[in-house]
Amino acid sequence: MPYSVLDLATVGEGHTSAQALRDSIELAKRTEELGYHRYWVAEHHNMPGVASSAPAVLIAHLASATSSIRVGSGGVMLPNHAPLVVAEQFGMLEALHPGRIDLGLGRAPGTDPRTAHALRRSPQPLSADDFPEQLSELIAYFRGEAEGIAAVPAAGNQPPIWLLGSSGYSAQLSGMLGLPFAFAHHFSAQNTLPALALYRQNFRPSAVLDKPYAMVAAGVICADTDEQAAYIAGPGALSFLKLRSGRPGLISTPEEAAAYPYTDVERLIVEDRLSSQIVGSPSTVERGIEKLLSETEADELMITTMVHSATDRLHSYELVAGLRA
Repeated sequence: MPYSVLDLATVGEGHTSAQALRDSIELAKRTEELGYHRYWVAEHHNMPGVASSAPAVLIAHLASATSSIRVGSGGVMLPNHAPLVVAEQFGMLEALHPGRIDLGLGRAPGTDPRTAHALRRSPQPLSADDFPEQLSELIAYFRGEAEGIAAVPAAGNQPPIWLLGSSGYSAQLSGMLGLPFAFAHHFSAQNTLPALALYRQNFRPSAVLDKPYAMVAAGVICADTDEQAAYIAGPGALSFLKLRSGRPGLISTPEEAAAYPYTDVERLIVEDRLSSQIVGSPSTVERGIEKLLSETEADELMITTMVHSATDRLHSYELVAGLRA
């Protein structure tokens, strides 16, 4: 069972985006040493606490700083970009780092409507019906089948394409196209099992896969004790609450999260958020991971760890890696 990493290059209170990006590079190097299979970065915009706004740029640095771990996007939000640009960027990455690049694609904007407008330079949002057309155009560039347009160096340098999802739409499409599928359990836990069932039910063998391959992304925070893990998990839950209420910001310190004056409704939101994560000591996390993998029958587990301290984050990945030793 491969274990992988999903990184948002989070920016904590008292830190800078530049430091967060340097921390990501160090984490990629260390998780490669620990035997993690892939290291993906996510695309988010207009979020002060997330520095991974340009996945292709960050992937280039991560791949150059490592030698064997697969590096990719989890994901590139295709509606925000012209397919030709994505093909050129990831074709170049694959040409520079052959056999190590993944192109994970999502159909959500990953941001608010105003920022999405600024990215696309169009007042018209893309609908769900546009995503398959955008995907087909992208693949055509990689295959050298776009009439009159040579996407250099994309043609002949296509990395594996994954579809990402938090509901049933991408699950069905991924299955019908015979592509690997990654589900965002870390923020859509209630949809995990139905989406995976749809993916497997709709799967058709392709030149890429002869059987379904499903990865589940889960929030995991591991520390030496259950109490310490719960303490350092507080900032991630508070960050989610602030995002839900339209107040995205830097990742707070554990002290700030513990002292935050939650209302009863806010506390319920935070508790619900934490209930879908795997938080605790190594033994607690081991049981949580085993339960998740048993329920989902996933082929791969991708772990995202949102905490304030880069040291705590690295320690968490080290402890989880130790469970597999």
